[in-house]
Amino acid sequence: MTDWGGKRYWLVGASDGLGKALAHKISRRGAEVIVSARSEGKLKALVAELSGKASYRVLDVQVADSIRSAARAVGPVDGLVYLAGVYWPFGAAKWEADHATKMIDVNLTGLVRVLGEVVPAMVERDDGHIVITSSLTGFRGLPNSIGYTASKAGTMSLAECMYADLRNTGVKVQVINPGFIKTRLTDKNDFEMPGLMQPEEAAQQVIEHMGTDRFKKSFPYWFSLIFRLAQFLPDAIYYRLFR
Repeated sequence: MTDWGGKRYWLVGASDGLGKALAHKISRRGAEVIVSARSEGKLKALVAELSGKASYRVLDVQVADSIRSAARAVGPVDGLVYLAGVYWPFGAAKWEADHATKMIDVNLTGLVRVLGEVVPAMVERDDGHIVITSSLTGFRGLPNSIGYTASKAGTMSLAECMYADLRNTGVKVQVINPGFIKTRLTDKNDFEMPGLMQPEEAAQQVIEHMGTDRFKKSFPYWFSLIFRLAQFLPDAIYYRLFR
């Protein structure tokens, strides 16, 4: 069980959606919450809503200097939750170069930039908590998901590597793999989204997972089974599903 009292948690990508809902849950458990994103207006409003000690720091995960400046201002933290993400749905036949690049840069490379400012100090003191947001899409390639699925496969793999390195230390590494969450990102989809969750519902799954010692959480459970089992299908069968 996680002892939240007196801890400092930095949530990157927390101005709305899952990040905002999770900030409320962590705050109610007694931890100090620092929220970051690009929109100062949204961050300021969120901090005013939180029940416990809270502050914000504007940053852009695509700019290394912005992250360094924010990390110095935030100071030492007990936990980091990376939730920043962007999404545009398109396939290889209608390649959108700028959008593909930005999805990789925000969802994956931005994560690496932020971790570089936080992980070394946690390792040095042998204490800390890292939570990485991936997605069910990261388990295997999907049609019309250039950029996004690749970025989430990368975040999942990065989390697995970190867990392999740090699992026997005082730094706890966890990854969450949610399905569809009702946000401004999924509003771009023009197809049915099975198991669509509200941010509050998804945040409850995340906060419960954070309180355990388990590494990976994929949800909704029944929907996640489809993606996890798909890893074991031969290519000849798997790719025929998308004809």
